[in-house]
Amino acid sequence: MRPHEKGKAMKIFSILEKKKINQPLSKDEINFVVENFTNNKITDGQMGALLMAICLNGLTREETSHLTLAMANSGEILDLSDLGLATDKHSTGGVGDKLTLTVAPMVAACGLVMAKMSGKSLGHTGGTIDKLAAIPNFKTDLAPDVFRDILRHVGVCIASQSANLAPADKVIYALRDSTATVDNISLIAASIMSKKIAAGAETIVLDIKVGSGAFMKSLPEARQLAQVMVDIGKDCGRKMSAVITAMDAPLGYAVGNALEVIEAVEVLKGEEKGEIRDLSIELTAHILHLAKGLDLDKARENAAGVLDDGTAFKKFAEMVEKQGGNTEYIHDTTKFILPRMTALPSPQKAYIQAINGEICGHAAHICSAQNTDLLSGIIFGAKPGDFVAKGQPLAHLYTDDPAVAAQALALLETAYTFSDTPPEKTPLVYEVIQ
Repeated sequence: MRPHEKGKAMKIFSILEKKKINQPLSKDEINFVVENFTNNKITDGQMGALLMAICLNGLTREETSHLTLAMANSGEILDLSDLGLATDKHSTGGVGDKLTLTVAPMVAACGLVMAKMSGKSLGHTGGTIDKLAAIPNFKTDLAPDVFRDILRHVGVCIASQSANLAPADKVIYALRDSTATVDNISLIAASIMSKKIAAGAETIVLDIKVGSGAFMKSLPEARQLAQVMVDIGKDCGRKMSAVITAMDAPLGYAVGNALEVIEAVEVLKGEEKGEIRDLSIELTAHILHLAKGLDLDKARENAAGVLDDGTAFKKFAEMVEKQGGNTEYIHDTTKFILPRMTALPSPQKAYIQAINGEICGHAAHICSAQNTDLLSGIIFGAKPGDFVAKGQPLAHLYTDDPAVAAQALALLETAYTFSDTPPEKTPLVYEVIQ
């Protein structure tokens, strides 16, 4: 063993010893671990042992913030300060969550810069990049100078996550995935926030989903994740808030890439007045409140205004054009040629008590052939609390494959719970953490 390798081996050993007995690691020790693991100078076995010790003993607020910054600093840190007030919105993911498609252009229409780097689908939840791929020729793999140019001229750009941002997070996450160390709140928060910090936004609003269709199933764990992420952002000098929102049933009426684009366009055109509009206004208002210091009621008024006067849709259309997309599909969504429709009839006359969001997500995943068919999915015609007649369509599945339709229908019908009385109404927003 060469002397410098021996020194590194001795240092990682002492770090493992400290974490094993639940002593906090210093900023220098965390930087050492992240830098040397990313550069293949710490083994997977050593890093796996440290991750397991973190899962068992936890991280302090200071350790979590140091880890976030170390991963963010492992690659490029975007500086967007010359473009105006740069903002970002991040969702922890849920079934039918197309809010980035509405909030991003709304924020730009309100005079801010929305620099959004998004990902692809993960498990039963859809990814923003997959949704946008349903628009013919839309490009999300953008060079940094193109990304900045679109931000400068339009004020909003939604691009794929750059490989140069937080590369340490990528290699650490891959090891977490193979060592059963994914589900630690501090590691989850540091992973998400390292990419948010590196992406250059000064104001970040988090949409923390909770319920059967989300990764956070209970309010206490959603609240814990929100607080840790807000603390990290503040420790890193960002303006932060987290909005905890309901994700028991699918959000809105569409689940599936093209179907969700169509619903988002209807909201942006002021044609859809449901929960997507309401949550889009709420999240945009919190961004305006943090970035501009507006009173929340005034911020909500501004957010609603850019939907009603068409400026948010105009921003979306400009972004689609700048990113190479065929804007004919945005101005006339009937150009999306959808697959064959199959109805799911209600088995009884009753109130819909609940719709399990996770089951709906898996059924939509089946319809889309594991997210490879961007035009397939599900449109829901009835929501929890609605009274339905026997035989009334609860949802329509879109797929040209009869065998796939049968499989998805059999699963989807298990998502519904019925009752003789209406259920207690669930709020869209549970609470806000700042």
